[in-house]
Amino acid sequence: MSVKTSADVLIGGKIYTLSGYESEEYLQKVANYINNKLNEFDEIEQFRRIPADMKATLLELNIADDYFKAKEQAETLEKTVREKEREIYELQHDLISAKIKVESSEETASNLEKENKELLLNKAKLETSLADALLGKVKGQTLAGQEHNRVDNKNLAEQDRPSDSSHEELSTAKNQASPAQQDGNKKQNSNRKK
Repeated sequence: MSVKTSADVLIGGKIYTLSGYESEEYLQKVANYINNKLNEFDEIEQFRRIPADMKATLLELNIADDYFKAKEQAETLEKTVREKEREIYELQHDLISAKIKVESSEETASNLEKENKELLLNKAKLETSLADALLGKVKGQTLAGQEHNRVDNKNLAEQDRPSDSSHEELSTAKNQASPAQQDGNKKQNSNRKK
């Protein structure tokens, strides 16, 4: 608990002893405020002619006016502070919401980036597979064409060469020729040799 203090102060040319739980400095400040109010009134010519009790009443009214104005100003400031605190709270709430949205957007962007990488990888694989398939098809056609040419060449060779059965028929026909024909053939062969 605060200690009660006392201070001698000068108000209106007279010394008064003030006591309270505030500091001596504060009590002097209160005395100075009263002296300033008295000086304001002393500058007014009509105030000097007024009786002392009326002077005290006017001073009290003036101090009460200052009090209510200061109180109103303090209430206005408190109201402004409350409004600012509410605005700060709303801004903090908006900031938190924005952070959550940013984090969600970053997560979505990260997922989309991963998905995009996977799609690009799949695309590259499909392109490679397609290229391999096309090259394989071209090679297959080339191999098939070469195989087809071999078959055609083989067929042509077989057509040019007499078959075994026709060769046997020719041999048999030669063997079955009459002795006169065989003698004639021999003579032709010997003439050819000469």
